This record gives sequence, structure tokens and C-alpha cells, in this order.
Amino acid sequence: MTRPGTAEPGRASVPTHGVAGVADAGAFLARLVRLDPIAPVRLRPAGGPGRVALWARLPWQVLVVRTVAGGPADGPAEDVTVAAAELLAELERGGAALPTRRDAQWRWPLPPAHSRQVEALPVAELRRIADAAAGTLRTASEQGVAGRAVGQRALRDALLDHVAVRVTPDGAPASPVEVPQRLVQGVVRMGFLGAADGPVAGPVAGHDEPAVQVRVAGRWVGLVGPYGAAWLQKATDLAVTPVGTRPNG
Repeated sequence: MTRPGTAEPGRASVPTHGVAGVADAGAFLARLVRLDPIAPVRLRPAGGPGRVALWARLPWQVLVVRTVAGGPADGPAEDVTVAAAELLAELERGGAALPTRRDAQWRWPLPPAHSRQVEALPVAELRRIADAAAGTLRTASEQGVAGRAVGQRALRDALLDHVAVRVTPDGAPASPVEVPQRLVQGVVRMGFLGAADGPVAGPVAGHDEPAVQVRVAGRWVGLVGPYGAAWLQKATDLAVTPVGTRPNG
């Protein structure tokens, strides 16, 4: 019997995706494709045997990741990027083939591998924040703001940029960590908090509620839920500053 990802004598090897956690990966990809039908997904060895990380970028500039069973033993030992919809279709039909590589479509940096936790928030609080934002958007869309009609996109962008949580880490009172609504929507819309009536996982110290970690890695801020994480790089990192001026002529 020939193992997936290996070749029979005289036959070329067929690349495989190496995803063994089909249910978990399928849930991630299905939500991603609903949000962005043409989204790419990046598969990376997760640093441990038998694990692969699925990375994607949501339409509101947040990176999301879910780690599932799989890895180099069953698939590519390097980073590969494919179309999320094509990988989802392959998983749904029970196939093991790696879809056409689209590495050039991935154009975003990833957060550093090492991060530190600065706070733990109850899942219920994150859901409340997300629901409140949805209600605000709905009301503003229907009634306007201060009696004036505002475009749907302008409203959405303003809400996504709103700082939903501000954390002051111990020992750094002048350096608060700001968690914008973009990150909250990332973990909620991708299902990283689990079902609202699901089992408790990852309790906050001293409480019974599930926890979401607020983590920082360099200039990145992340929310790490029971089933995945969302990361956002501070906009100041993306600014371009001239190094000097050139005389006319």
C-alpha cells in the first residue's frame, strides 16, 4: 500500500495537503470562504509534530490562525499558500491532493512566534462587545448619526477601529494595549470562541467562564480564543517615513 504523499516506483510524487484534522480545518475554511470567497490560506508546520497552522487574512485586515492535526509527515514540509475554497472542496470530497499553489498571493507578514499574555478576558464579555457593535451598526444604519445619514462602509470602518478593550500591563502604566473591534470581530466571526452554549474551555483564573487571552508580540496585538487566534499589527508599523530630502534638479 502506498502512503499519501509518496510515489509508487516509476511514478511521480503527488503533493498532498497533509491536513488530518478535517473537521476543524473545514470549519475554519467554511467561515473564511463565506467572508471572502477568493481568500488564500497559508499552511505552515506549527512547530510540533503532527500539527499544521492555517493562516488567513480577513477583509478587515486581521490575520487569523487555527492549528489542526496534520503536518510535514503527511504533506508539504514548507509554507504553501492555496485558495481556501479549493482546499475546502478537496477536504469535503475526502481528497488528499494539494490544490494549485498560489504562494504569490500571500503578501502579509506574520506575527512573531513568541508572544506574552497581558490579560485574560471572559468569552462572554467578548460576545457582549461584538453584539453591542452589531446593534450600534444596525441602529446607525437605520436612523443615522446625530440625525444625519452615514454610509454603511464609513460606519463599519469607524466601528472596527473603535478600541473595544484597553489593557494596562503590570509595570507599564504608560503603555496600554489597545484591542480594537477588528480583533473582537475576528475571533467571533471565525468561531474561535466556540458555540455560545458549548462546553467551558480555558477558564479565567478565579472564574468559571472560558477565557480569551490578550497577547502582544512586538508591535502585534492578538486575541487567542479556545479554537483560534486573531492578530493585528499596529498601523504605525505600516507607515512610510522619508529618510531625507532630495534637492530640486
